[in-house]
This record gives sequence, structure tokens and C-alpha cells, in this order.
Amino acid sequence: MAEPIWPIDHLFTTPGTYPANVAIEEGIESLFFDGLPHGGKPTRVFAYCGMPSIPVDGPVPGIVLVHGGGGTAFAKWVRLWNSRGYAAIAMDLNGCVPVGVYGAWNRHEWGGPSGISAADSGLLETIDLPVNQQWYYHAVAAVIRAHSLLRSMEGVDENRIGVTGLSWGGYTVCIVAGIDTRFRFAVPVYGCGFIEEMSVWTPQFEKLGVERRARWADLWDPRQYLPGASMPMLWVTGTNDFAYPLTSFQRSYRAASGLRTLCIRIRMPHGHDGPGENPAEIHAFADSMVGQGAPLAQVMSQVLEDGQLRATYTGPVGIESAELVYTLSDDENWEQREWESAPASLNKAAQTAFAHIPTGATMAFLNLIDSRQCVVSTEHVVISGRTGQGT
Repeated sequence: MAEPIWPIDHLFTTPGTYPANVAIEEGIESLFFDGLPHGGKPTRVFAYCGMPSIPVDGPVPGIVLVHGGGGTAFAKWVRLWNSRGYAAIAMDLNGCVPVGVYGAWNRHEWGGPSGISAADSGLLETIDLPVNQQWYYHAVAAVIRAHSLLRSMEGVDENRIGVTGLSWGGYTVCIVAGIDTRFRFAVPVYGCGFIEEMSVWTPQFEKLGVERRARWADLWDPRQYLPGASMPMLWVTGTNDFAYPLTSFQRSYRAASGLRTLCIRIRMPHGHDGPGENPAEIHAFADSMVGQGAPLAQVMSQVLEDGQLRATYTGPVGIESAELVYTLSDDENWEQREWESAPASLNKAAQTAFAHIPTGATMAFLNLIDSRQCVVSTEHVVISGRTGQGT
């Protein structure tokens, strides 16, 4: 892939900052930091940042927080992670200053290209512009620059910083993880790659034509970047996500080169406020990556044989139960598929979970549930025929 050429040396330096004077509660700072030039003019990125209020010995870990479509910088996210003992920064990727808590913003005078709500047909049409004038380029650069800024802050441990984002933020995290290998860990929620092949936006991609669609995929689909993502990644989604189906999700986590952990819940809602920010698995995973908690279970192997799905696992926190998650549907509309769960058998001594696949099931996976009620999932398998063979 010849383009884009990322100015890594520049992105990895601390950006200049400017006061934003956006009213917010005590302990949260609002600021602008330098983005990349757009149309020959300088740009600035709005952000909230904050430090933990609880005194600690030594530098604290950090987290970079990336919003999705219809979102902006959320002070609420910064507060949440500050309460967990992390320094945090949440930036706006739309060239906006947020108004209110969720879903409202005002463009500011230093904003770069307009952004998400983001893979509408209008944004896809920008594929004809020079790379450095497209939103995707500036969004990825803004996340990397936010990381560089957080690393420079007094009291922050630059070697213990992660990144998480949801929906289009998860999509962006997938690209960033393959470029900015300084991150200790990454957590994409919902968002993934292969979206021009299978996602809610695929019909819009088809309107681009073969050549323009291929150019978009070469430049901006996360599948081009995930092989460079060598840090541990936690992948979080729901079975019926309306935007990013499990097939694209699976191809994405398989493309990444680092250790992967999956958390797939039945009909996990899609949204900024609550469902995407609160999963206990994200907190537990982050803590384990920065040396502040026990890791999630790790699936060591899985096999589908003679109609039985079996998985072995390891981990310091005991698995208390397991469930088989399956669907009898093969509806091409992933959002409409009906998913069910049934208890799976658990051999704690052998660290093995297993369950028989119900007759007629088309797809299935196992969920392992530890004593913290954190879920770790196996990969989903596609069932073919009555022999229990799958992929």
C-alpha cells in the first residue's frame, strides 16, 4: 500500500496546546492541541483530559478515548477512567467543540475536514480528494497526537497507555493500533475492518464503482493496518450489531498480529452512553495490561467435532460457568438473527468447557464467565451439516 505516508516522527512528538475555556467540572481540563494541516491551514483538535484524583505512588497509567459516529469528546469518559486510576484524554474528531453530554457539537474555526456521522455516501465520495485532505487521515492522526500529548504529561507512565474506541471509534482504533505501536493495549468496541465487503454501509460502497471502492479499501479499511497491531487487543461486540457483523469482526481480529481476547454478548446494544463504555471486561483487561489486576481468561484451543464444541482455557481468575451461544438462523440480515444460550459443561480441573450443538444450529460459540462476571468468548464457528463440522 503506497499511501498514505504517515508523518510518524511528527505525530510522535508532543503537539502544541491551547486553552479551550469550555466550562467543565473541577478536575477535567479542556484544551486544543495541534492537528495536521488541512488545505494549507493549521488545524486544532479539541479534547478533554484529566488525572486521577486519588493519590498514588509513582506515575499512573493512561487511556486514549475515541468516540464513534454522532459523538464528540466526552468528559464523562474521562471522569470514568480517572475514577479507575487512569489519566485520560478524549478528543473530538469532527473539528468541533462539544455542547451538552452526548450527540451535540459546534464546529470551531480551526477544525479540519468534516467527519462522522461518517461513512455516509458524502464522506465516501471524498476518496477522490488527496489523502491528506480526507477525514480518515486527520482522525487517525488526531488519535496518535492525543497519545503523544498524554505521554508527555507529568505523572503519566508512557509505557502503560492504552486506547479504546467504539463503533467508528473502534474502526479508528483498529487503524491506529497498526501504526502507533507505542500503545500497551487496544480495545476496539463494535468497530472493525472489512466493512466495504460486509457492513451496514456495503450498499453505499457498491455505488462507488470498482476502482474507487478498491482505493477506499486500500487506504482506509483497517484490514490494511491490523497486521501491524502487535499489542494485546480485547475485541468487544454483540451478536446482532447492526453495523459490523460477526464475519467482518472475526476476519479483523484474525488479521491482527498480537494476542487477542474476545468478548461477544448476546444482543449487546450499540451506543456511546452505557453499553459501549461500561463493559467490565474492558476495565479488567486494561488493569491487567498495566499491572493493576488479574487478566481475563485466555482461550487456548477450541474444536468442533462430532457435534460438540469444546474449548480449553487458562487464567488466574476462576471460571465459574460457561454457556453455549448459538443461532438457528442464517438470515443475511445479521441484526435480525435470533440467538439463544444454553448452559455448557465445565471441567474446572482440566480447564475445559464443552457443549453439544443443537440440531439445526448454523453458528455457535462458547462464553466463559469468571468470578468477576467477566465474559471471554471463543471464536464463532459456522456449522455445516449434521456432522458438526464447522469453520
